[in-house]
Amino acid sequence: MSSLVSRIVVTVSLLPVVLVLVYLGGWWLFGLAAVGALLALHEFWVMTRELRPLALAGYLGALATLLGAELGGVEWALAGFMTTFALAFLLKGLADTKQTTTVSVGATVLGAGWIGFGLAHVLLLRDLEEGRLAALVVLLAVFAADTVAYFVGRLIGRHKLAPVTSPGKTWEGFIAGTALAVAVPFFALYEERDSFLEIWEALVLGGAIAVAAPIGDLFESALKRDMHVKDTGRLLGGHGGMLDRIDALLFASIAAYYTIVALGHG
Repeated sequence: MSSLVSRIVVTVSLLPVVLVLVYLGGWWLFGLAAVGALLALHEFWVMTRELRPLALAGYLGALATLLGAELGGVEWALAGFMTTFALAFLLKGLADTKQTTTVSVGATVLGAGWIGFGLAHVLLLRDLEEGRLAALVVLLAVFAADTVAYFVGRLIGRHKLAPVTSPGKTWEGFIAGTALAVAVPFFALYEERDSFLEIWEALVLGGAIAVAAPIGDLFESALKRDMHVKDTGRLLGGHGGMLDRIDALLFASIAAYYTIVALGHG
């Protein structure tokens, strides 16, 4: 099966499930986020194994972050994440690995924070006053922008966006993705302009997603380049691993949440 065909098959199979669970919210969405976090963290540990991350501390820290977000909001999510430091330091002493504490604990905290906080903000988005609509719009905007950027880059991309960090990304793809990231919130929220986000606010939300999503993608690309890997896994066929699929969302969810809150719709 070609990479393109496998991408389509995975998308058609899994996207409806994801959207349904986001629509349902609550513990259904928490379960989805928890599974996604564990899979993505496993890929991160494998990718960074030479740094000797403390996997158990990272798993527990990320899950505590998600649980905090579900039960009590941002403050509890932060409290859950902070347990990662203590757990990692404790396990580092018990494991007595050859890697330095700074590197080992640092890699653990990076994984738990990057993945845990990114997915926790999907839960936080869902818990907003118009959270069901907000979360669905953000997910669709990120997915649509990423998909269009990929295909436009392959078809007509000529100018490299970040040739050192991610040679496959192009300015043509970035521009197309940006346009769609802004268009999705505009059209999806147009009918809600009197009850949720006004037109200009929807455009601001789209702009925040358009900026944050590719930065998230490039951040993962930079890490993969440091670790000398092409993809974080093959779990999702042509999409690569779970982390390859959600990298843009991990930054975009945070940007979208605080943009909506800053606009007075928390």
